[in-house]
Amino acid sequence: MFVPLDSSELDALLERLAGMLPVDPAGVGAAMVDAHLTDPVVLEATIRILDDKSVAAAVAAGYARALRAATMAEQERLNAAVLAAHATAERALRSSESRMRAVFQNAAVGIGISTMDGQIVRVNQAFADLLGYTVDQMSTLRVPDLGHPSDPPHMWQLYEELVAGKRDFVRLEKAYYRTDGGVVWTDMTSSLIRDEDGAPEFTIAMVQDITDRLRLQDRLEHQATHDPLTGLPNRAMIAERLQRIFDNAGPEARVGVCFLDLDGFKRINDTLGHRFGDDLLVTVAHRLVACTSGPRRIAGRMSGDEFVLLVENPAGPAELTSLAQTVLKSLSRPYQLGQHRTRLSASIGVVESAVAETSPAELMKAADLTLYVAKSEGRGRYVTYDADRDARQAARYELAAAMPDALDRREFSLVYQPLVSLADGGLNGVEALVRWQHPVHGELSPDAFIPLAEETGVILALGRWVLEEACAQAALWARDFPDAQLSVSVNMTVSQVHEPTLPSDVDKVLARTGLDPSLLVLELTESVVMDNDSAPLRALADRGIRLAIDDFGTGYSNLAYLRRLPVHILKLAGQFVDGLSSASVVDQQIVETIVRLAHAIGLSVTAEAVETQPQADRLRDLGCDTGQGWLFARPQRAPEITELLRRSRDVADHLLQH
Repeated sequence: MFVPLDSSELDALLERLAGMLPVDPAGVGAAMVDAHLTDPVVLEATIRILDDKSVAAAVAAGYARALRAATMAEQERLNAAVLAAHATAERALRSSESRMRAVFQNAAVGIGISTMDGQIVRVNQAFADLLGYTVDQMSTLRVPDLGHPSDPPHMWQLYEELVAGKRDFVRLEKAYYRTDGGVVWTDMTSSLIRDEDGAPEFTIAMVQDITDRLRLQDRLEHQATHDPLTGLPNRAMIAERLQRIFDNAGPEARVGVCFLDLDGFKRINDTLGHRFGDDLLVTVAHRLVACTSGPRRIAGRMSGDEFVLLVENPAGPAELTSLAQTVLKSLSRPYQLGQHRTRLSASIGVVESAVAETSPAELMKAADLTLYVAKSEGRGRYVTYDADRDARQAARYELAAAMPDALDRREFSLVYQPLVSLADGGLNGVEALVRWQHPVHGELSPDAFIPLAEETGVILALGRWVLEEACAQAALWARDFPDAQLSVSVNMTVSQVHEPTLPSDVDKVLARTGLDPSLLVLELTESVVMDNDSAPLRALADRGIRLAIDDFGTGYSNLAYLRRLPVHILKLAGQFVDGLSSASVVDQQIVETIVRLAHAIGLSVTAEAVETQPQADRLRDLGCDTGQGWLFARPQRAPEITELLRRSRDVADHLLQH
């Protein structure tokens, strides 16, 4: 390949092209053609070093368009030269025929001339070599003899219009068989030659070999639409196929989707390695292809360990559920990959719908939500779409997605529920409870969003905010009402307690807010305390922070184990307090036993959900230390707690004065 540039000019060109690449990759391809960098090896090398397939495709597309335009211009110039030479040969000197013959024979593109009845009368060597014939052999053929099954349906109609004089040229991409059985693709332009009276006399065809360009284009298109690991159609191709189903659907058309996710695949990757995981995904892909054999079905890989099975015009919901059962059975068979043998299950969301009643985006969203339900119900199963259930699930998704921004917009706030001494009715402390003032749904209680925050990981940021706000407010109360010794209780979730930086995070909050550690109570569930490493809990207790077990009696209820943990308070679950209302001897004995044993190991007891005075009286008689519930006060804003403290102080001052 010859490039009319010295080394410095070539370096400058390449530097310019590199600068163009991020903003105009198609322009880079065109500039390569303009600089005569047209050898296929150059394009292939360029594509190979580009990591981004979309950029590579754009460079190739720009290159192809520019090369096509250059080829067309060259063909037009050759066409004009041939036409001029041929016309001159008919009416001028013999020397003109010699010039035309030189252009004809030495042209790099294939050229063939045929009569109006389709008989090929002359071809140049380039055309003969392209198809593997000799020049004489091609001169015995007719134009229809060079037909190919891939010829566009309208091509021969255009040819008939050409020989009838209704058009002057035709241009299209056409395939030809070679004599060795191979196929060559060309950019073909066929033009009409008229005699001096304007009547059609000959047709002249010019063909440029574009086989390598089309193969490269096909390869790039395949890479852009197929997953490189499994070879399955990727997300883009599935979306295109789904859109085509909707675009071409009749009024009664239906569509179905099985959206599946492999259960526990991350664990397999982490324990056996990513190479084994990749081999496993390839095997899964093979099994899915076997399950979806048929003209109306396609299996694709969406991402990671997520796959989709698309069914066009299913016979009904039963076809989709049958397919899901087949897939679950196939995927559950053992996998033997090298020395490793493992088993795998999957969760599948199944959706079947009339095309007229949905859209591609809504269909995939429904499948995704239904897959989530299958995961949450135990995995290794399929779940079919239910509109009402998925509407509720969608609402949960919306809440989960809105939480990070809601935290930034300070839509969360705290209320405080008093903790009252059952002995004298004094205010001992408050429990901080978070509320979400949602702009659409109004005030939401923790039950509506804390589980979502736990699932999505937002709980860590939200929990830090709650701790900071509660400690800051408690520090203000401690400053303004030092004699009250009012403690603040803050709930901690599983994720928060498992966070290794919890002790240091609490230290930082206490340092920033100035709260005495003895006034902070962290409330944990039984399961968190029993399952968690006790070292972080001891580190917190060593700082003077008190730990409380929330809802005691609903989990392990192991007082003997609690004796070995740095726990200070038991919060008796509400159902035990409810039992006191019925005067049940058993419930009273249970509460009495818990209180007595807790006191024996140095723990105080707080009763939750105290709603009636008889409940409070019975709890006091049984030795319970503190009560919390609507009998004493509902959760209140900080100013209301401040007012309670002010009144208590005024009463105390009044008693001292008298």
